[in-house]
Amino acid sequence: MLGISWPTYGLYFFIFFAFVPLIYLIDNLKKQNNFTLTLFSFVTFFTWNLITTYWLYYASFFGMSFAIIVNSVLMSSIVLISLILRKRLGDKLSAIFFITLWICFEKFHLNWDFSWPWLNLGNVFSEKTAIIQWYEYTGVFGGTLWVLCSNFIGYLCFKKIQSKENYKSEILALSFIIFVPIFCSLLIYKNMIIEENKLKTTIIQPNIDPYDEKFNRSNDQNLKYLQSILSDKINRNSLIILPETYFSDGTQINSLSYSNLIRDLKEINKIYNTEILTGIELYQVFDDSTKVQDFSNKLENNRWLDLFNGALFISEDFEIYKKSKLVVGIEKMPYKNILEPILGSLLIDFGGLSYSRGYQSDRSVFNSKNDVKIAPIICYESIYGEYVGGYVKNGANLLAIITNDGWWNNTEGHKQHLSYAKLRSIETRKNIVRSANTGISSIINYKGEIIKTVGYEKEGLINHNVGLNNKITFYTIYGDFIYRLSLFFVIIITAFFFSRILIEKK
Repeated sequence: MLGISWPTYGLYFFIFFAFVPLIYLIDNLKKQNNFTLTLFSFVTFFTWNLITTYWLYYASFFGMSFAIIVNSVLMSSIVLISLILRKRLGDKLSAIFFITLWICFEKFHLNWDFSWPWLNLGNVFSEKTAIIQWYEYTGVFGGTLWVLCSNFIGYLCFKKIQSKENYKSEILALSFIIFVPIFCSLLIYKNMIIEENKLKTTIIQPNIDPYDEKFNRSNDQNLKYLQSILSDKINRNSLIILPETYFSDGTQINSLSYSNLIRDLKEINKIYNTEILTGIELYQVFDDSTKVQDFSNKLENNRWLDLFNGALFISEDFEIYKKSKLVVGIEKMPYKNILEPILGSLLIDFGGLSYSRGYQSDRSVFNSKNDVKIAPIICYESIYGEYVGGYVKNGANLLAIITNDGWWNNTEGHKQHLSYAKLRSIETRKNIVRSANTGISSIINYKGEIIKTVGYEKEGLINHNVGLNNKITFYTIYGDFIYRLSLFFVIIITAFFFSRILIEKK
């Protein structure tokens, strides 16, 4: 049920009952040891992960196996911890503990070096945005809380029905918790109107094969392609959006200001009265060991290399942003100092990184003409709700996602990635312009609705007047407050558990 509820093909309503069989199994096999029950949960979560993220295989079999197994182990460990505490907490308190611990796990999965939050439960509604308009207050963790509470109340209903007891109050509670948020969301969806200014944009999808072609093309070739489609296919006076690493032939940061690439892009701006936001590979080589950072790659002769997956914005001058949320094993060596001596060559053998990418810690916002402030969100970064909200806190009134989604073939991977972007538009109430090299380029409005697209494996562009607004949502201001409340409950309940142990010993 977890698998078949997942976007983009899924029937989301199953998610409200998907945990009920597992809760039933655990509740009715109390005499079994905790390891056996945890094994059942591992099988559950492994099946869910396999159904929903099998497509990682097309990028790396090792990467897929690692992600599915580690995610399943982490999820089932929540069951194990809850089982250990249940004997002294009782059913009600252990249910609260499980819910809050799961939310803490999802937050942890957003921030540690092996971050893989693809299956955070609140993501499940990304194709049904009309029923989650309240994400502008809670973010995705509101959806996670909604799902888990519904499942535990659903199990109480099932238990009462099975024992032929009166279950009216449980049915009422379940109906309330499922349908009231939907009703409130539909009201918001119907009545939400935000006054906006308009910005002419042109989103380009070049559809360059990421495996056999993309990184074998020079910047000059990509520049010529851009020039070839500009003359009669774009809106003049527009913002042009190009995908992630469009200029993939590395450009040295120190020489960027006087490079031919910058000169030619500025010339395009002058001719067509445009501005350009594009992905670019950046690097710098240095021999000053005092500048070495945790992501620096050592070369021969005591030299160091910093590589960046970046965004470049060309207006009257230029600005750059360096991608911060990096893909594990492809762009980033997790816990590098510990694992590189052990796994470095193994990751390369399985199609992983040969050099770690660098990053920046702050959320840069590009300053366009006429008070337009653009958030340059690169690929994987669009999965992180509070992180994207940081751009808006820094003044962004338009979200621009540049990505390259061709690594997973025509599977659910690129579809889910697009679908999750709709959650960011609701959380921040900002319109999104999305340029994919190979994937689905699109315009998404502040209600999470897709307005226009260029489909998978299609070359094309979108000309559209995109809305700009300065609305700041509750979620943008307070971020993942549901996690912070959950962490408080986890700490209090854990302290209560250990106090019970001390009392029993006395």
